[in-house]
Amino acid sequence: MKLLLTCAAVCLNFCAFAQTNASTTTVLERPLSRHDAVEIAMRQNSTILRGRADLRATHGVEMQLRSAAMPRVAINGFYNAKQSTLVNESFPGSSNVFTLPNQSWQADAQVQQPIYNGGRITSSLRAAKLTREQAVLNFRATVEESLLATRIAYDDVLLAQQLIVVQEASVNLLSNELQDVQRRYQAGTVPRFDVLRAEVELANERPRLITARNQYRISKNNLVNLLGLTLPRGVVEDIPLELTDKLEPTPVDVELASAVGRALEQRSDIAALRKAERLRHEDIVTSRAGYRPTLQAFGGYQFRSPTFTDDLARDLHGWEAGVNLSWSPWDGGLTRGRVIEAEARHERVLVDLQDEQRQIELEVRTAYSQFQNAREVLESQKKVQEQAEEALRLAEARMQAGSATQLDVLNAQTSLTNARTTQVQALHDYSVARSRLLRAIGEDLQKD
Repeated sequence: MKLLLTCAAVCLNFCAFAQTNASTTTVLERPLSRHDAVEIAMRQNSTILRGRADLRATHGVEMQLRSAAMPRVAINGFYNAKQSTLVNESFPGSSNVFTLPNQSWQADAQVQQPIYNGGRITSSLRAAKLTREQAVLNFRATVEESLLATRIAYDDVLLAQQLIVVQEASVNLLSNELQDVQRRYQAGTVPRFDVLRAEVELANERPRLITARNQYRISKNNLVNLLGLTLPRGVVEDIPLELTDKLEPTPVDVELASAVGRALEQRSDIAALRKAERLRHEDIVTSRAGYRPTLQAFGGYQFRSPTFTDDLARDLHGWEAGVNLSWSPWDGGLTRGRVIEAEARHERVLVDLQDEQRQIELEVRTAYSQFQNAREVLESQKKVQEQAEEALRLAEARMQAGSATQLDVLNAQTSLTNARTTQVQALHDYSVARSRLLRAIGEDLQKD
């Protein structure tokens, strides 16, 4: 019942999402939050749209399976004309000719209801339900993977944006340092070598800023693609996309043992495999039905032309009813072959299910370890930037006092840039590792 309610809720949500379509222009004109990006992806992501189409196709498969238990209405009719020589025949040893009409017609409507089909009917009803439930679970798994990719792409844009800030700050520091050294050189207090060194450091830093800006453009293109947005023709290189969220260390309180247990219970992909195992079991039941007889009841009404007159305007009509029983005690091994195939496929799914459980446990353990690593790295970087800024301030002060060299200042500036870069990267890695851990456990990324 819980799964059916979930199925209904999912379908209603997707129908509601399908009725609206985010305008690319609107998205580019207003700031975009992570939650907004997830909502847009739910409506327009290509992978999700394909999964939604597959879900609708599965509804057709479900109807086909249920049709095995449903009554069928058959309407038939024919008209037949023959050459007279085919219907005029004389009695043997007599000159009398027996003449039949050379034209005939018949029309009937019949209702057919399967009664017993060796267990295939009830199995088809169970398979229809399992097929629907498996399709919903597969679709949920598709949605979860797509939302994870969207969240990571969003964080990639934030990372690239922050790296631009870091590299611009580094270029500004080195530019100021070059100007200071040039003034000192003109005053005769430092050699030409110090000016050249400052110019080289600044020249080496500018490509990093160029790379950061290019990565920012690429990451925005990737995010827009995952959102299913078509860019206006006027947008050539830099997409005017502004994000509102920031890279922040949102805590997650989870233990490894409980995470593995929750994943095995909540993950849609393993639940879909369990449904697949039950479907393969129903295939065995359906295959074994070939050993048993089938029984079908029918009833209807028939109209036909008379047998012994050429008057096609006259008709004979009346109701008809009965049952059909069929049984093939020996079919040349056809049923046995189908049973062997179904049993083998069932064994294959059992192996896949066990392997999937191990893979999910490995995925959870890996995601948990990566999250722990990202959290520890982030913790270690809390005060590094402050220390690097203080070290640069002291190096500059010592240089002003004549107790430090320009190399000490450049080294301090490099350390500060590295500290800022490491901190931004640590925030990004923490956010990504957190999203991967939640996905591995089977949490709803749309609500996070």
